[in-house]
Amino acid sequence: MEMQREVRLLVDGGSFFECPRWHEGRWWVSDFHRHSVFAVGPDGQHEVAMTVDAQPAGLGWLPDGSLLVASMKDHRLLRQWPDGSVTEHADLTGVCRGYLNDMVVDGEGRAYVGNFGYAVAAGESRAACPLVCVDVDGSARTVGEDLLFPNGTVITDEGRTLIVAETMGCRLSAFAVQPDGSLTDRRIWAQLAPTPAPDAEVPIGPDGCCLDAEGHLWVADAFGRRCLRIGEGGAISEEITIPGQGIYACMLGGSDGQTLLMCVAPNFGEANRREARDASLYTTEVDVPHAGLP
Repeated sequence: MEMQREVRLLVDGGSFFECPRWHEGRWWVSDFHRHSVFAVGPDGQHEVAMTVDAQPAGLGWLPDGSLLVASMKDHRLLRQWPDGSVTEHADLTGVCRGYLNDMVVDGEGRAYVGNFGYAVAAGESRAACPLVCVDVDGSARTVGEDLLFPNGTVITDEGRTLIVAETMGCRLSAFAVQPDGSLTDRRIWAQLAPTPAPDAEVPIGPDGCCLDAEGHLWVADAFGRRCLRIGEGGAISEEITIPGQGIYACMLGGSDGQTLLMCVAPNFGEANRREARDASLYTTEVDVPHAGLP
């Protein structure tokens, strides 16, 4: 059901915004082709918080306040310490294929990192891949096998359930999080359309997502050019569109947790976005506040 909520432009002039977060009173967002992580105030004033030559994606924070950033093209997690220095937190080359993608960092400092699973730019057919769990010491292991393009990921308030958007599988999958961070008891949280064949068109592609206090997910549909509020089982209670634009990620935040930030661009794909500077951040107010992580 489409809702006519008022949407407001917060920031424009981007290449391709992704992986938004609300942290310590500001929005944080990666801009792929400007190779920058931006910190954005509620008034739209923004600054570069970190430069990532190999293209930034997923963001999260460790218990000591360090910022973790997924560096897409060289398969590394980078750590910006509270003093501003940057080091390599983990090299994931040996445990992933394709570029790194979105991630979520839990309360213990474990990062669950997705990756494309195949070489999109080289024209490879879709292939399944795991999430990678990176512990606080930087050691990495695979968890949550056989995912089709693991993308936006959330952890519920109690920390016992992880939900990941499988963009090319048209679904959201849930796992039980064990005390050691491993994932078990996989189930389909919502199947939004039949999973297509490896080279077939994807009818609905769940991308960046976030959790609200009623247990619903706000999910960007990368192929449907919209943002959806989805309940477990797949029922859609709201749909937001922005004319002429696609919506590729979203996050709840603001002082009351009821501001929905959306990452917006006319299209996606590196060839389209590398030199473009017409991506934007939009916000709208919703009824149910943020919950869980990120």
